[in-house]
Amino acid sequence: MEFHRGRLFDHVHLRVSDLTASKRFYRAVFAALGWPDIVQEGPDFFYADELVVEAAGEYVSRVHLAFQAPDQATVQAFYQAALAAGGRDHGPPGERAYHPGYYAAFVLDPDGNNIEAVCHGPHHRSAPSVVIRAK
Repeated sequence: MEFHRGRLFDHVHLRVSDLTASKRFYRAVFAALGWPDIVQEGPDFFYADELVVEAAGEYVSRVHLAFQAPDQATVQAFYQAALAAGGRDHGPPGERAYHPGYYAAFVLDPDGNNIEAVCHGPHHRSAPSVVIRAK
């Protein structure tokens, strides 16, 4: 068994009010970002890479997630796909003052989570992901 993970966290778990709406939203976002589709799903959950999404019942998450994008065009594609899949504008694509080259777009997912796609400008990645192999 082999897992690929990012730099900072192992996974994020969102609790949502409408699993079908969230599945539609995140599938569109992942496609725009060029990522694989949902890895596994059941009647009350799905997950893709480090993101786990579960039907919430009465408690719904409120978080900010920032997805990495390789370039500005991908940030723009993310924004358009997210809006078309039920997201709401929370900051159109553009350069932000966080640091030179920080180009991002923000949308609210169907439950109001603040979802961002960001490109940090020209850069070099030491590896596409961290590879974890179970023994």
